[in-house]
Amino acid sequence: MRQLVLVFVGGGLGSILRFAIGKWLNSPDTGIPYGTFLANILGSLCIGFILGWAIKNNQLNSGAVLLLATGFCGGFTTFSTFAYENHMLLKTGDLFNFALYTIASLVLGFAAVFGGMALSRLV
Repeated sequence: MRQLVLVFVGGGLGSILRFAIGKWLNSPDTGIPYGTFLANILGSLCIGFILGWAIKNNQLNSGAVLLLATGFCGGFTTFSTFAYENHMLLKTGDLFNFALYTIASLVLGFAAVFGGMALSRLV
């Protein structure tokens, strides 16, 4: 039960932050949903750092990893919103922004995870 509460609390906080960033940065005028993009990249960096730190230092217990990585990062990032926004870009025929958003999200998302892991080794 404790594990479920940790994931629930972390996920709720991550979801609230993602919602706030989306409200701040997502605009139909720009074509690209920058809020979701930023949340996914920051969340990738965050999970890379958290798990890298946990592996390197063995200081994060399983509860902290559940709260931060599974809960917070899971709630903060969102593949379903990413997929829906790409659907909308395709539906409107905006192939350029579809390709840019998809490729940049994947490349920078992976780079952010690796960067977070590398950063955790430095601290």
